[in-house]
Amino acid sequence: MRFGILGQTRAWHDDGTEVPLGGPVRRALLALLLVRPGAVVSADRLAEEIDPGGTPSVHALQSQVSRLRTALGAAAAIERAGAGYRIVLPDQEAVDACRFERLAAEGRAALADGDTARAAALLREGLGLWRGPALDGIAEGESVRAAAVRLEELRLAALEDRYEAALLLGEHRASVPELRELVRRHPLRERLAGLLIRALSAEGGQAEALLVYEETRRRLAEELGADPSAELGALHRELLEVRPDRSPVAPPAPLTSFVGRDGDVAGIAAVLRVARLVTLTGPGGVGKTRLASEVAGGLADETCFVALAPLRDGADLPQALLAALGLRETGLGLQGDGARTAYDRLVTALADRVLLLVLDNCEHVVDAAAALAARLLAACPRLRVLATSREPLGVIGEHLWPVGPLDEEEAVRLFTDRAAAVRRAPAPDPALVRRICAAVDGLPLAVELTAARLRTLDADELAERLDARLDSRLALTARGSRTAEERHRTLRSVVAWGWDLLSEEERRAARRFAVFAGGATAEAAARVCGTDPETLESLDDKSFLRRSDDGPGRGRYGMLETIRAYAAERLTAEGGAEPAERAHADWLLGLLRSAAPHLLSGAQLGWLPVLSAEYDNLLAAVRRAVAAREPVTALELLAAAATALWIGGRAGAVAPLAAGLLELIDTGDGAAGPPAGLGEEYAVCVLLAASGPVAGPLWQRHRAAAARELAAAWSGDGAGRYPVALLLWMMRNAGEQAAPADLRAAFALVSAQHDGPDPWARAVARYVAAYGFLGDGDTAAGERSLDEAAEGFRALGDRWGTSLALDALADLAGGRGDRAQAIALTDEALALTEQLGALEDSADLLVNRGDLRAADDRAAAGADYARAAELAGAAGSADRLAAALRGQADLALAAGDTAAAERLYTEALERVDRHWIKALGNLVRTLAGLGRVAEARGDRTTARERYAEAARAATGLGPAAPDVLRRLGIGAYSP
Repeated sequence: MRFGILGQTRAWHDDGTEVPLGGPVRRALLALLLVRPGAVVSADRLAEEIDPGGTPSVHALQSQVSRLRTALGAAAAIERAGAGYRIVLPDQEAVDACRFERLAAEGRAALADGDTARAAALLREGLGLWRGPALDGIAEGESVRAAAVRLEELRLAALEDRYEAALLLGEHRASVPELRELVRRHPLRERLAGLLIRALSAEGGQAEALLVYEETRRRLAEELGADPSAELGALHRELLEVRPDRSPVAPPAPLTSFVGRDGDVAGIAAVLRVARLVTLTGPGGVGKTRLASEVAGGLADETCFVALAPLRDGADLPQALLAALGLRETGLGLQGDGARTAYDRLVTALADRVLLLVLDNCEHVVDAAAALAARLLAACPRLRVLATSREPLGVIGEHLWPVGPLDEEEAVRLFTDRAAAVRRAPAPDPALVRRICAAVDGLPLAVELTAARLRTLDADELAERLDARLDSRLALTARGSRTAEERHRTLRSVVAWGWDLLSEEERRAARRFAVFAGGATAEAAARVCGTDPETLESLDDKSFLRRSDDGPGRGRYGMLETIRAYAAERLTAEGGAEPAERAHADWLLGLLRSAAPHLLSGAQLGWLPVLSAEYDNLLAAVRRAVAAREPVTALELLAAAATALWIGGRAGAVAPLAAGLLELIDTGDGAAGPPAGLGEEYAVCVLLAASGPVAGPLWQRHRAAAARELAAAWSGDGAGRYPVALLLWMMRNAGEQAAPADLRAAFALVSAQHDGPDPWARAVARYVAAYGFLGDGDTAAGERSLDEAAEGFRALGDRWGTSLALDALADLAGGRGDRAQAIALTDEALALTEQLGALEDSADLLVNRGDLRAADDRAAAGADYARAAELAGAAGSADRLAAALRGQADLALAAGDTAAAERLYTEALERVDRHWIKALGNLVRTLAGLGRVAEARGDRTTARERYAEAARAATGLGPAAPDVLRRLGIGAYSP
């Protein structure tokens, strides 16, 4: 006989038939005896707990015991023992709770010993014994409650062990939904929270993982007055140590084997050895992207893969390429290389780099792609380009490689391979497979979509349905040579046929997924599509979605552009575009607002890559809002994203969108202003728009209105929503050399936050106030203010603000001759910029450190300059490269090598931006260096000319000019 108390108390004969125990009193009596089989339970306790509402009666207890003995028969003996009763069983594991406890203990031991598979099996078996809450339905006496609590605690511990094993076995995806529910029911259980965080992080859900930690931390503090455990804190730090990836985007990781096209791969690789531009042409679905990825993966060169499908405007192409190369558009100081364009930055980054650039899906931006490819190939002699397009780029020197359908043998191999992946069954009849592949013209995407249907259809039924669906043009008797346009119609027919075979829920989810640009996490897709994970997995199985589990897009769903275009058509035709786009914007805004409090804290390293992955979705959502004349949505999205855009160096890319939004909300009557309640969002939008290369008129038109709105948001005792706007506002006014009254107003606005409620704004106020003290000549007060700013940023864990303050402190220390302190501060700032992936800021700091070391340790200074040049080149920063070359020239001149010094100074002078105030100091030093080279050669006339030119350039430095010229030894030339 078997007994169960892990749920309702029940008993079964050995043949599986249930024992009729009778009413709840008898079940309660059996349960109390089974909690500890063989242990004596006092008669008083039994009498009290089997009928807690009545009067305990020994006689009534004896009657119930007698009836229970009759029901159980000889399989279990209930004995009288002293002042109580006990149940005697041949095997205690006849009770499910006893068996569960043994299996749970053995599972935990196996887990500790590293035998994960055995642990998982034991724990699954033990947890499978549970049918509901322990001792369910038993009257809650004291001992019943204690036993139920103990068993439920053991169950939770076993569940934690089970999910620990699951994660070690790589079952992250399946574990997330159940762990999420367990954490909801047990919010103070730290191990469960840690398991969910690990599962989400492994699936690419970095944002949600951070939110789970933050929610757990908050609940622990509010309900227990405790901090997270050391283990959970270590897991949190591990999440935060994720650094922004600044390496080029690699080709998409293959999700399936590559079938056929061996000749194409070898042939294209051979052409690329002699040609610098090769374009793969052919209709959609013919496999151009997969072929290009396979070719690129087989080459030894570094590769950068640029997906152009999300772009809707050719003007965005340079920024897309910068992003794919992992390059920022601006430094952390929020100043780029003056008026240099994205193209200038690309040329600097690629000039001497051996790189294969893959431009995928060029057809909808073909003119811009052709122009950019031609310019880059002309300026970067070691660059090669592999493009995919439905039409040639039309560039001189372009080699075309038409990509046609698979031949019959390759198509059959592809179909058979994909069929085996979705259905374990004997291979379909080869003749039937050839018929199916011929009907879809051997187009790889059509073959894959068709093969995916074998999960639910037999091959003969599949062939019949396919023939019935395709029109007479595609009938077997009409096969022959196909033009690209005919093949496009073939693919469209196959997509439509496969679409009709989807369930209504699957079609609805696929339609709504078309609003995503650049893919989506499973959580985002489920929310925007209004569906469940199972539906998304089904669409993945049927090739309408593709999930990536490797590489930078890990844990995201994507949709091939051909299918996405069809889904978008269906979405519009069925009237669902507006609600889907609204859901997409709401989801994105929610994510951005959740991230906002963490971006200026120690959590920024974890959040930046999360938001970077949604950059294409941001652009798409803002464009749609502007096109639909919905300024409120667009303003909210841009403002919520602004902090991540500035820290991540992408503000310039959204400047045209921000400018278009300002045109939308401009009244046209000479007054510009925001929608009601969105004044601060409007001011942030103005700052974003002004970060573009051509922003002067726009800035002048909106500056006054933005100033009023920003001042209103940060006046009084309250704090605005976007503290980063304060720092940006001050820097923008200072960088533009605004009118004295405007500059004073900006300074007063930021300084007023010295004792305000927002801690980041307080640190910014001290940072800005320091320059006021320095401008008044009070160096000591300026340094104290910078120290306070650095401490304020450090306390928050913000690397951006801390690095700015440390750099300023290092400059002061160096100015007073304390080189050791200046180097130490620079080292600390450098560690922070490296964590943020800010290559040009790191290059800037390395040059500063090289200048500090040059007098005492030329070898160390030379290493700093060389590393700075490397980083500046990789970042595409011509001005930072110029500074590094100037440093190398200084060392060469000090060593007496005037030829090398002149060459390096000249190279620096060619790269430096003479019109950017931040580069003026380096320009002055470079010109002075050329003067010293001429003087060393005895050419005093040239030396004087160079010194005078340096002095004229120094006028742009304002009051600091005389001191700079004096330190360079050419103070006599001060104009």
